[in-house]
Amino acid sequence: MPITGIPRRTVLAAAGATAAVAATGLAAAPAAQAAVAAPTLPNGTSMDKVLVVGMDGLRYDRIDAAKAPTLKSLMANGTYGRSLLYANPMAATSSGPGWSTISTGVWPDKHGVKDNTFTGKNYGRYPGFLARLNQVRPDLSLFAAVDWPELDTHGTVTPGADAKLVYDNNYAVNDLLITDITEDVLRNQNPDVLFVYFGETDEIGHGYGAASPKYLEAIDVQDGYLGRLLAAIQARPAYATERWTVIVATDHGHTDGGGHGGSTIEERRTFVLAQGPGIAAGARPIDTRLVDVAATVFQQLGIVPDPSWGLDGKPIQLRSTDPFDALYGTLTGRVDETGIPTGVLGFTRTAPSGWSVINNAMGTGGMTEWRGWSFATDEFWSRAQRDQSRELNVRARGVFAVADSDEWADKAFSGTYDSTLVTPAHSVSGASTVTLDFTTLYRQEGAQTAQVLASFNGGTPTVVRSYTSDVVSQPQSLTVAVPAGASSVSFRFRYTGANNWYWTIDGVKISAS
Repeated sequence: MPITGIPRRTVLAAAGATAAVAATGLAAAPAAQAAVAAPTLPNGTSMDKVLVVGMDGLRYDRIDAAKAPTLKSLMANGTYGRSLLYANPMAATSSGPGWSTISTGVWPDKHGVKDNTFTGKNYGRYPGFLARLNQVRPDLSLFAAVDWPELDTHGTVTPGADAKLVYDNNYAVNDLLITDITEDVLRNQNPDVLFVYFGETDEIGHGYGAASPKYLEAIDVQDGYLGRLLAAIQARPAYATERWTVIVATDHGHTDGGGHGGSTIEERRTFVLAQGPGIAAGARPIDTRLVDVAATVFQQLGIVPDPSWGLDGKPIQLRSTDPFDALYGTLTGRVDETGIPTGVLGFTRTAPSGWSVINNAMGTGGMTEWRGWSFATDEFWSRAQRDQSRELNVRARGVFAVADSDEWADKAFSGTYDSTLVTPAHSVSGASTVTLDFTTLYRQEGAQTAQVLASFNGGTPTVVRSYTSDVVSQPQSLTVAVPAGASSVSFRFRYTGANNWYWTIDGVKISAS
């Protein structure tokens, strides 16, 4: 708990350590909680303010079964984006990688945290959003409160905070204590950005399972804490002139029986929920990812991220213009993929307007879903077969294109897999170069081939890039010289194989200069 008489930043580090030691004593003496004083923050300078609330291990599909009036109100009045995590070998579906992804706004292949040992952490290159804010807007008043102390000791969340509370993981006691103190800060001080962590949902998930009534009760308890924080915001004397954004997110899901770290859909479930200025009410975007929390914080504060930060996220209100996402309403359920539940609508073989798929050389038979280039969601495609790195398609959003000779060959077939995805023609009149940008996940095996080809003015396509080794969900940028007299270009993605692996494409953009 806070100590008086020494400089603020030193006080707060000591306060966290003292609080962590004292937490078990508080469990036996709840009345002592009332005596814990809130730390003193510097006076805030911004009318744009952000509260980020992290709820550990909160599986979003279980919110529907809980009462959770505060969360459900935020869903009705804000934007609620649901998505899936990575899995090993990129990182486990554990708290260390999850909170690192939320805080830094980049995926584990950048921030370096693969499990709860935090080995390989790269926060010097990719700091958390509070540390970024302290660097670029040192005038902001920043507050953090956590009761999983690893988020402090490893530098995941708390660096940059002007005031921090760090308690041990006695969540039943310390989630409430954090609520009490944060409520006091919101009502009686002037913070600009706050990060508040609650851990009881994860604890109950481990002990009783996400399918248990106790898990729903834990959701409701944390929902009540969230409601208190929102009420404190609304009770602020300057509330009418302030512009508050509230963001709620989770680091991973849980199995029905309890536990996480693996690759099941239930363990990979995450969400970002946000309400605030410029954020649409009632929106359910398909293109939100967990890396979007930090980018949304910056957006709501009017901060334009420097490209050198290398963020993977985007503001939650920024919608994708990717043509594949326009197919979402046409997606259907499984045909041959018996391992995918019938209610999961997630694939089509019909290309978006202006695009085409050439299957003239495609073999016959095989799994219907994957006969040539298809268009699918993460939930549908990664269910086709776990633990073959399909879970690593993290930089794709919403609907993406996929050529999967491995899954196609799971049913009797003849011939080889040979399919080409063709973009619409793009004008290059007067340009000297044209650039193709896209995101890809490619897994190489044997004699399979993956080629990008360019065709100018409808002429013979020429190869501009061949892939011969794995590319684990990375952005690609190919710049091609425009021949004299060319007025249009289309690009092709040709994949061939025979019971090999796969190739995904998303976020395709063509620009001439």
